[in-house]
Amino acid sequence: MPHQTDMPEGAQTNGQRLKRLRMRRRWDQRKLSEVSGYSLSAVRKFEQGRRSLDRADVILAFSKALDCHPTEITGQPYTPPDSDLDGQAAIASIGAVRRALLRHGRPARPTDQEVAEVDLITLRERVAKANGHRQRASLTKLAEVLPALLRDLQVAVEVSTGERQRKTYDLLASTYECAMQYLYKLGRSSDATLATERVLWSAEKTDDPLRVLAARWYDAGEFLAIGEHDEAGRLIDEALTSLGAMGTDSPEKVSLTGAFHLKASLNHARATDNKAAEQHLQKAQEQANLLGKDRNDFQLQFGPTNAAIWSVSLPVEMGKGQEAVRRAELITRSLPKQYASERRSHHYIDVGRAYYYNGQHEQALEAFVKAEKLAPQATRMNASVRETTHTMLNGNRRTALFEFGMRLGVV
Repeated sequence: MPHQTDMPEGAQTNGQRLKRLRMRRRWDQRKLSEVSGYSLSAVRKFEQGRRSLDRADVILAFSKALDCHPTEITGQPYTPPDSDLDGQAAIASIGAVRRALLRHGRPARPTDQEVAEVDLITLRERVAKANGHRQRASLTKLAEVLPALLRDLQVAVEVSTGERQRKTYDLLASTYECAMQYLYKLGRSSDATLATERVLWSAEKTDDPLRVLAARWYDAGEFLAIGEHDEAGRLIDEALTSLGAMGTDSPEKVSLTGAFHLKASLNHARATDNKAAEQHLQKAQEQANLLGKDRNDFQLQFGPTNAAIWSVSLPVEMGKGQEAVRRAELITRSLPKQYASERRSHHYIDVGRAYYYNGQHEQALEAFVKAEKLAPQATRMNASVRETTHTMLNGNRRTALFEFGMRLGVV
């Protein structure tokens, strides 16, 4: 066995990276225990890989204690194994997408041909196609279309005026959201943050209050991801206040209200305020019932199905495996097969983690494999899936689990 510091980054556990960060500060385990608030026994188990360090609230607590970014513990971004040709194709456009993001707001300097080819109908069709790839978590196909689409939309907003320009900015904001999701799922957090800023800027240019609030849903997520729960909460509360002040309960307004309550529930769960988390989940479910059916306003997939999926995610975030499994058993069989693969795959990831918390490793692996079939690259790049699989491998290296670990690149 190679020494842990000589292992490829992707093959290390979060606990091994935690140990390295602790030693960098010249702390012993007791010191980390005191500063983080976790017991000495828990710190030892995390570092030894005997306990999965996959929960966001725990990772955030350690990252704050060690004054590091959460990705320094999770090891993101990961590089797909050479044998994963689709994975290699998925990351091939990262550089081109990053360059397009950096060019935002700069003069496009289009050619005469590019100007002549600007067509709002065609651009709308291309954006719809990109969003289809996004909802199916088809990262490889999304990688193929994003660079050229971003360029063409940047040209289009520069040469358009008035209402036509506002509509084009809406398309650009939606495509930046695709780029954000693409980069986020590949673990490129800094680039994803840059994309989120571009979403906000473009949404403001539409002069559509609901479109602006939809962009702020992602902005709140940026603060939530780094454990800035107060700031995330302020953004969410401001949005809910703005939505409440709007007169008509249009479907779009109801969808956004429900989506923000879901975001609030996650924010409170990671801040370990379980009561508030459940209260916001209940409010989201009320909005879903008011809506009466699944919708996809602003690509947020809000409705009864998504609220049900989040009802499983929430106890997983809190480490309540039995409650998560109980809820999952009530909804998994009724998930519409036509529902977005991205959301269904995330559901099975949560179910797998819940089974792991219960010590049901066979069922955990089965759920992860279901997620992988729905969204191969997004599942293999998921930090929680990789960490949980790594921990299970420490106790049992049976063939199916070992093969899954190889596809992830953790063995």
